[in-house]
Amino acid sequence: MKLIAPGYYPRFRCIAEQCRHSCCIGWEIDVDDESMEKYRALGGELGAEIRASIVTGADGTAHFRLAERERCPFLNDKGLCRMILGFGEDVLCQICRDHPRFYNEFSHCTEAGLGLTCEAAAHLILSETAPLSLTVQEDDGGSEQPDEYEEYLLALRGNLFALLEDDTWSLDERLENILDLCGVSIPEKSGAEWAEIYRSLERLDGAWDTVLDTLSGKNIPLASRWDRPFLNLTAYFLYRHIPAALTGSEPELYAAFAVLSTRILRRLFAAAPRQDMDTLVELARMYSSEIEYSTENMDALLDLLCAQ
Repeated sequence: MKLIAPGYYPRFRCIAEQCRHSCCIGWEIDVDDESMEKYRALGGELGAEIRASIVTGADGTAHFRLAERERCPFLNDKGLCRMILGFGEDVLCQICRDHPRFYNEFSHCTEAGLGLTCEAAAHLILSETAPLSLTVQEDDGGSEQPDEYEEYLLALRGNLFALLEDDTWSLDERLENILDLCGVSIPEKSGAEWAEIYRSLERLDGAWDTVLDTLSGKNIPLASRWDRPFLNLTAYFLYRHIPAALTGSEPELYAAFAVLSTRILRRLFAAAPRQDMDTLVELARMYSSEIEYSTENMDALLDLLCAQ
């Protein structure tokens, strides 16, 4: 079995206390069974504190009890993890070890990636100066092969990547070409209508409402130097979500979601007071947190696109 990931994947590093939006705040942190066994054996006051902070539900699943302001109880005042400081990184439960990584499982390989909800990952992805390249990170020498449907998904995604990088077309035309190839369309709506659609979804951060207030119905022109970051953005959405068709909706709908998400973020970015990388990273981070990490919100947008 192979592990395949974007070329930038190994360069990711958590920025820890420098992070402005810690993943240790506002998220319920599940404790997997393997980690639970590990925590039962930890000694000292910190080990006892870890065990005392775990809540087990009626269904047997466990999570850490969040502290004030929904902070992980082991996040110190400097934004560092007391568990890592006390026992090393190996003490982390699976969700903390993996974040912001995601994985898509195929018969012949596992694809790994980094989620935009992490500002360090978003900056890494959007700042790339070359098209997305997938590389083998690990290979155990196995000879597994994709099944027929997996081959179709991978071929479709490869064709979409090729359309995205065809510089004989403008960025807008490339996005439209993706929709044409997939035989899908996006509803014609004003900026205010799109803002209301996004407001109707489950919301994590009230600041998202303020951002949606700026959503323009028009595709405001941006300097050509921003084409590459938005191409990276679309490639990210295609890479991450097309494989979800293995268990979810039709792959063409995920392609439409990628185009819709890119268009919405372009309009939000064009309307922002400043057009710089920090602004784009923050918009992408918020969008990802609000949409990609909510099953209900993803399903609602896919249903909207399916109705076209």
